[in-house]
Amino acid sequence: MRVSLASSIAVTCAAVLALPVPLAAPAAAAVPPALGLPRAVPALPPAAAALPPAPELPGSTQSLPLTPLPGSTRALGGAGAGEQGLTRRDVRPFSLVGVVWDDPTAPLHGTVQVRTRASGGDTWSPWQDVETHNDEHGADPGTAEGATRGLRGATAPLWVGDSDGVEIRVRGEESLPTGLRLELVDPGEAPAADAAADPVAAPGRAVAAPRGRTAAAPAVPAVRGAPASLGAAEAAASAANAGLAPLGANWIPALSKEETELTVGQAPDRSARQAPDRSARQAPAAPAVAPFIGPRPKIITRKGWGADEGIREKGFVYTKTIKAAFVHHSATGNNYTCGQAPSVLRGIYRYHVKSSGWRDFGYNFAVDKCGNIYEGRAGGVAKPVLGAHTLGFNTNSMGIAVLGTFSQSAPPAAVVTAVARLTAWKLGLHGVNPKGAAYLVSGGGNRYKKGTTVRFNAIAGHRDGFATECPGGRLYNKLGTARTSSAKLQGRR
Repeated sequence: MRVSLASSIAVTCAAVLALPVPLAAPAAAAVPPALGLPRAVPALPPAAAALPPAPELPGSTQSLPLTPLPGSTRALGGAGAGEQGLTRRDVRPFSLVGVVWDDPTAPLHGTVQVRTRASGGDTWSPWQDVETHNDEHGADPGTAEGATRGLRGATAPLWVGDSDGVEIRVRGEESLPTGLRLELVDPGEAPAADAAADPVAAPGRAVAAPRGRTAAAPAVPAVRGAPASLGAAEAAASAANAGLAPLGANWIPALSKEETELTVGQAPDRSARQAPDRSARQAPAAPAVAPFIGPRPKIITRKGWGADEGIREKGFVYTKTIKAAFVHHSATGNNYTCGQAPSVLRGIYRYHVKSSGWRDFGYNFAVDKCGNIYEGRAGGVAKPVLGAHTLGFNTNSMGIAVLGTFSQSAPPAAVVTAVARLTAWKLGLHGVNPKGAAYLVSGGGNRYKKGTTVRFNAIAGHRDGFATECPGGRLYNKLGTARTSSAKLQGRR
């Protein structure tokens, strides 16, 4: 998976998670017809030649059908084989590209390459590869999300930064899928944080920054998820902030009645108590044993990175528990600043929902190369939200996408630390030892047949459940370190 990153944000850490973000549902901006004006068209008067103004926040998608390129050939019997694409043309500003097609089960055997022109300039980028093997992501077969009519086949998204010109070519090794379209995504600017609606952002209000720049945001202290180290009152307040409820000596995620039941531990078996020895002096009660839950890390909420809650499906879908964490790389390249990561997330989110037909952002969490952790799919970070990240093994698992490509590049130490901190807390809420094993039942995929029970490490790589390069060899080789660090953060030896 390959990509490069660059864009803008308004908020990086404006909203560090304390509670799930209340759902805001602003009306989604209408998407104007896609533009594709070849550079070679005859000159027009200035007023007529001007492109329509870019739509208002919170972003937009231009969808351009691909056509056979001049001089391309077609294999006998393959109506879609050969080469399709678009010649150089002006388009409205965008920052992320991808290719989609009609049948989500049809693979694209071939290569996809694009080059883009930076906004306001005449310089074109070199040809960049777009990762075509994106079918290992998505909802499990047989689930409601996996059977949605609006699903499409899709490449991985490629972040190219602020651009207003594009050229693309798709070369098939065999028949290409039908209905190939180029998706050009403008993530829009992040909205200003509303301190009144989001108490976590109360120390200051973030202001939207111009495209390509970052507005400063006040840092907010982390909320800890291990109340045992605090006094009774402090522990209760900390646990409430962390979305936890008391269960005996443990703390578990608090779920509402309409959400899936989650059992992390059991209350003490009072029936098994022995009668007290009245002949001896009563010994003082032993202090409650703390559960193995790592401190809750700072998590930038969906509101913090500017997710438009109006484009996803309403409501949430939960699985029963979390037994394992699958680590991915986003294949978006490493040429981005961490201040630009929220814009990348907004672009991926729109591509997942509007272009690929998913109900929401696919991953439960994301981590940038500076170690910042972001809330992914909506539904509550302390809860077992069903994602669309590891085809066949989304049930009873969570997905963490590291923004970048780590096939040849080693992940920064901050990435490994962030994965360890996140899993120490989240797996700890569900009683999971990061150095232990997890058993999951396959929902169907290219590596394990549906119904197969598979043993995974509790912190696993995407390639463990699907025949894929993800999360890249260099990141995959660091998962052992993450497991050890995560277990230590939980207080395990």
